[in-house]
Amino acid sequence: MVETAQGWVGIEASENGVRRLTLPARNRKSVLTDLGIEEQDLSPGSGLGDRLRHYFVGQPVVFNDGIDLTGTTEFQKQVYEAACRIPYGETKSYGQLAEEIGKPGAARAVGQALGANPVPILIPCHRVVAADGGLGGFSGGIKTKQKLLAMEKKGKT
Repeated sequence: MVETAQGWVGIEASENGVRRLTLPARNRKSVLTDLGIEEQDLSPGSGLGDRLRHYFVGQPVVFNDGIDLTGTTEFQKQVYEAACRIPYGETKSYGQLAEEIGKPGAARAVGQALGANPVPILIPCHRVVAADGGLGGFSGGIKTKQKLLAMEKKGKT
């Protein structure tokens, strides 16, 4: 768990990498409950904690942390890898991601895979939007998606 400018972010890791990450919440206890884990903090000097703190104040950050995708399908892994290639402050459509992974016409399935993303921010599913420029969906809610995209756009300039 790490405190950021936008709230507490819960992190669950395994020996293979980050397994789950929550979006910021004001209540530390609710994050722990959501993850179903005991209290744990990332020290102020931990790399991931520092990068999350920087990210949530609008600074461009590259997350190159290991991610444990145990339990995800091969299709989901392909979608997540493609989403990770979207640069900070930019977006792609669900259809573009589907084409990138060699599955044209699978935009809806791409959206479903992104909806199951266990590590938002590290896998930047908020950077994927509808073909018409609409926001589409987001597990953290549309307002959170708008806020993240606006923060990244501002931080990129």
